[in-house]
Amino acid sequence: MRCSYVYILSDVNNRILYTGVISNLLKRVWEHKNHIVDGFTKRYNVTKLVYYEEGENINSAISREKQIKGKLRKKKIVLIEKSNPEWRDLYLDLVNEKPMSL
Repeated sequence: MRCSYVYILSDVNNRILYTGVISNLLKRVWEHKNHIVDGFTKRYNVTKLVYYEEGENINSAISREKQIKGKLRKKKIVLIEKSNPEWRDLYLDLVNEKPMSL
């Protein structure tokens, strides 16, 4: 069974938050960083991976995404800062863990 991920991206100033769900997190964040994906993240330059969690399957990840999207910004910030208090870009950590396959 394939893993799925819920993730939160931010802009460089941590003012804008974007929540998404995907099965290939490395590839999707790379697409955001390289402005391959048209839409919100490209328009607002939201490219910094500040939070992610793995789901058992796509349905559980989608359900979790909806929970996170329904939270107030303040609660999203608490969620991010619990695991990433410095708001580091976690993308490089992922790249170093697993080589990306596009």
